[in-house]
Amino acid sequence: MTIKTNELPFKPEQPAKADIPTLPIDLNEHTITDIVHQCNARSSDVRLKEVMASLVQHLHNFAREVKLSEAEWMAALLFLTEVGQICSPVRQEFILLSDILGLSALVDSQAKKVPQGATEPTILGPFQTSDATEINLGESIASEGKGEYMYVEGTVKGLDGQPIEGALIETWETDAEGFYDVQYDGRTKADCRGRIRSGPGGVYNFRAVRPVPYPIPSDGPVGKLLQRLGRHVFRPAHLHLQITAPGFAPLTTALYFEGDDFLYSDAVFGVKTSLVLELKQIHDPSRAKELGFIRNEEPFWLCHYDLVLPTVQEAEEARQSQQPQSS
Repeated sequence: MTIKTNELPFKPEQPAKADIPTLPIDLNEHTITDIVHQCNARSSDVRLKEVMASLVQHLHNFAREVKLSEAEWMAALLFLTEVGQICSPVRQEFILLSDILGLSALVDSQAKKVPQGATEPTILGPFQTSDATEINLGESIASEGKGEYMYVEGTVKGLDGQPIEGALIETWETDAEGFYDVQYDGRTKADCRGRIRSGPGGVYNFRAVRPVPYPIPSDGPVGKLLQRLGRHVFRPAHLHLQITAPGFAPLTTALYFEGDDFLYSDAVFGVKTSLVLELKQIHDPSRAKELGFIRNEEPFWLCHYDLVLPTVQEAEEARQSQQPQSS
C-alpha cells in the first residue's frame, strides 16, 4: 500500500540531547508522582506549572486513596471518551458533566464574587447560543404557542441606583414542554431566546412564555451517571439572563420562581435565594392586549426583577476583598 507523503502523521523533531531529562525508571505507585512533577516543572508557564502540580498531586492521591483498579480506570477513560463524542455545536456534554459535579457552581462562585447589593451570578448552563435575534422593548422572544404567556420587566441599574441605558440583555428559556430550541431536530432559527437593550431609565421588558421544570439531557453518559448515583435529572424552571454594559462587570444569571418542586434539589446546583421571585398571574384582557399578547383573553404571568450591576472597578474591589488572607 502506497502512502502519500501528506498523509503521514505529524512527526516532531527530536529534542537536543541536552534537553532530554534523566529520570529514575522502575517507578511504583509511591514514586511516580514526584517524577511527573519533575517533568512538568520544566515549563516556562508559571501558572500552568502551579495548576498541573496540584492536579497531578490530587489525581494521584485519589487513585491511591480509592485503590483504583485497571477496570475502573479504563471505565473512566471510556466514559470521558463518550462524553466527548456526544458533544456538538448545540450540545456541550462536558459542561453538563461539570454542572452535575458541582464544579461549575464552585468555579462560578469563586470567580464571580460581587459587592453587596449587586445581582448574584449563577451558572451559564449548556444551552446558550450566539444566534439570538435582537428585539425591541416589549417584543416577544418566543413564537406563538410555546406555552403560557409571561411578561418580563424591570430596570438595569448600578450599585449607586443610577439607571443603565443601552445595556445588552441576552435571554433564553425552555418552552412549555421543557425543551430549549436547540433540542429540537430541524431547528432553523432561534426561539425562546432573544437580545434586548435597556431603554431610558434603564427599563427593560419583553414578552416570553412561562418556563417549566425540565430534565437535563439524560440520554448520554452524564444522564446514565446520574441514574447510577440515584439522582434525578431535573432543574427548576428558570429564565436565563446575560447582561453586558460598557464600564460594568458582565453578569450571567437566571431567575427562579417560588413554589417550584425542584428549587431545593437542582440537578446542577444553580439556585440562589436572591434569584427566586414570585410570579404574579394577571387576568386583564385589556392589559394583555396592550402588551401585545395575541390570546389576550387568557391570563399572563408577570415577572418583575431589577438587575443591579457593579462597575468593573467595584467588582474587582469586591473580588480582592473576599480573597482568603495568607497566613
